[in-house]
Amino acid sequence: MRPLLIRDFCITTSVGAGTAATLAALKSGRSGLRPCDFETADLPTHIGEIHGLDDMRIEGALAGFDCRNNRLAETALRQDGFEAAVGAARRRHGPHRIGVFLGTSTAGILQSELSYRARNPDSGALPIWFDYQRTHNTYSLAGFVAQRFDLRGPSVVISCACASTAKAFGSAARMIDAGLCDAAIVGGADSLCLTTLYGFQSLNLIAPGPCRPFDADRDGISIGEAAGFALLERAESGAGADDLFVLGIGESNDAYHMSSPHPEGIGARLAMERAIASAGIGPADIDYLNLHGTATRAGDAAEDRAVFELFGDATPCSSTKGQTGHTLGAAGIVEAIISLLAIRHGMIPATASTTTIDPDFRSLHVTTAAPARLDRAMSNSFGFGGSNCSLILGRML
Repeated sequence: MRPLLIRDFCITTSVGAGTAATLAALKSGRSGLRPCDFETADLPTHIGEIHGLDDMRIEGALAGFDCRNNRLAETALRQDGFEAAVGAARRRHGPHRIGVFLGTSTAGILQSELSYRARNPDSGALPIWFDYQRTHNTYSLAGFVAQRFDLRGPSVVISCACASTAKAFGSAARMIDAGLCDAAIVGGADSLCLTTLYGFQSLNLIAPGPCRPFDADRDGISIGEAAGFALLERAESGAGADDLFVLGIGESNDAYHMSSPHPEGIGARLAMERAIASAGIGPADIDYLNLHGTATRAGDAAEDRAVFELFGDATPCSSTKGQTGHTLGAAGIVEAIISLLAIRHGMIPATASTTTIDPDFRSLHVTTAAPARLDRAMSNSFGFGGSNCSLILGRML
């Protein structure tokens, strides 16, 4: 693929708002996971909740978009000078030449949960304040972002579970390559809701304490919420030493099971192989892997097998979900940005909450953050139904 310049990016997770807070947490190993007290949930688990969203409101011309998911997106969009970067791109390219390609899994479904509680006891009618189109509807996220920045290029929302915001990069790359836009906002948001929390509980997949990816005693995921965005443009000649790029994208689908990955990691390996091929490099050219690493028994085992078969035991890898929680549809953009921070600031993030790597695993799992020169990183996102995406990010060498 033709490399895409990452002009700017922004992030908000349970470890904090903005890249500075995120980087500080990565260096210290600090986790944003806390015992669950979200809404009316009564579950013995830890979650990565972003506090303050209940007190926030989206107002003015965009008030119809007000819901937890879009508030979360708004908190990220305000970080790291991202608004100014989009404004500058709009002046360079025009509003019709900037696309919006986002991902989410449940969008504003919490708004529907709240509205059903408030339905008319006699007729069953939903309250007049419920705006399905601009809150619960999956596309509401892209509608909100496009209207917020007055962008009129192609806009879509992808919802394929935990690979959603990673696959948004692929959609943007294809649209830019086809000449349908010159720049794109990619990323997305996924917020906490009762449907997700109780849904994963019903699958016996949530951990009672903070999740421990790749640990010998791992016992499930910790659900988090997050939002992140990146501004992509065609790469120009004369890249600067500090410029970062999307270098490769690989996608696949297991078509194996609705909620379990292929036990041999076939789909995961295929996504990684395709990303490497699209970047025109080899496995040895990857300096660090940010793994999907959700802390489930089956998922971690399948990913470790796929990674070892492709990279051996020489490439350092880790999962940062022990700090942010599994942010589901937002995991792809969150971990892509974490990988970009690792490259820019010369460090290997740790699988911070893990103490004893499963002795059956053979990849090079890192449990303590360490300084390192990184030029290229791979970020893996593997979702329910076997929807897989691997991104290669880094410098032009």
